[in-house]
Parts: sequence; C-alpha cells; structure tokens
Amino acid sequence: MSIVTEKRVKERSGSVCEISGSDENLVLYMVEPKTEDIPENCILITQKLKDQIENPETTNANDWRGLSDSMWNENLPVQIVSWRMHARLKNMDMLEMMYLDEDALEWAKATGEADDDEGKIIHKDSNGNILNDGDSVVLIKDLDVKGANFTAKRGAAVHNIKLVWDNAEQIEGRVENQHIVILTQYVKKTK
Repeated sequence: MSIVTEKRVKERSGSVCEISGSDENLVLYMVEPKTEDIPENCILITQKLKDQIENPETTNANDWRGLSDSMWNENLPVQIVSWRMHARLKNMDMLEMMYLDEDALEWAKATGEADDDEGKIIHKDSNGNILNDGDSVVLIKDLDVKGANFTAKRGAAVHNIKLVWDNAEQIEGRVENQHIVILTQYVKKTK
C-alpha cells in the first residue's frame, strides 16, 4: 500500500481501528475485490480482525462487538466490511437495518460469503425438524434449570424461541417466567 493512502486512511480514522476502535497493532486492509490503492477501497483495522476476515474459520464473534457502531460509519469500505461480518455472523437484524445502494451492496456481496450456506448453523429439534427464531416448542423431558432452582416440566410450551446463533444445539426461551437456554435435543417443534 502506498504511504499516501495509509496516511489518508489514518487521518480519516483518527489512527484507530475503524471497526473496534482499538489503537493497537493496526494495518491497512484493502476491501476485496477492489485492487486500486486508494483510501476509498481501504480501512484501518487491527491485525487480529484482518486475520479473521481472511480466515473465516477463525472468526470470534466477541472480537466484532464494534460492528453495531461501525455499520453507521460514513466511509463506504467500513460499511462494506461491517455488512460482510454481520452476514458472516448471521446478525440478520443488523443487516436489515443497514442501507447500501445497489453498487455498494454488489461490492459487499462480491466475496459470495453471504450466499454461502455451507457451514451454516442449522438448529433442529429432537425429530430433526428445522427450528427458526420465533417458533414454539414443547419440552419432551423434565429439565433441571441450573441457577434458577426449578424444574422445567415435560410438556411445557416455550413460545417465541431465539436461536443461539453460534451453537446449533441450543435455543433460548422463557419457561415459568425465567429466560433459559435449552438443548434442542429436548424439544419438539409445534405446528
């Protein structure tokens, strides 16, 4: 990368990571598939986040907490990386809030990662039915709820479940007015 590009991106970002806000171990990252060495194609980012962008299998969601702020950044390459990482992390609510014009959306989708269903986490109930956010399920076994000192009884309905996005074996829901995490092997989807 040219020194001029690096200087302009550092000025634009205030010499902090444009995703996390960190000022440590910063590198310039050219947002693919762009190849022209200009600030409009680059972001300043920590080496750790750059490595995760380039190696999706190493992605750690906790390292990307800054996405909720960076998605509103006025600089397009920052928005593009934010969109891509929200897509990778399956933060669909955040993706729906973002607005990118046609050209920007085409750039964001250029890696094809958002369309890739391979490796996608799919939650299934005890019968193999696919679970989605908002579904209702019934417990098929009495479950001792740790830390809440009660037993969630077999047959209890759990409405409006939330999927644990990084674990296909867990969902969240309310039982007896308690918010709990439930293993999918102990639930059956209701119609």
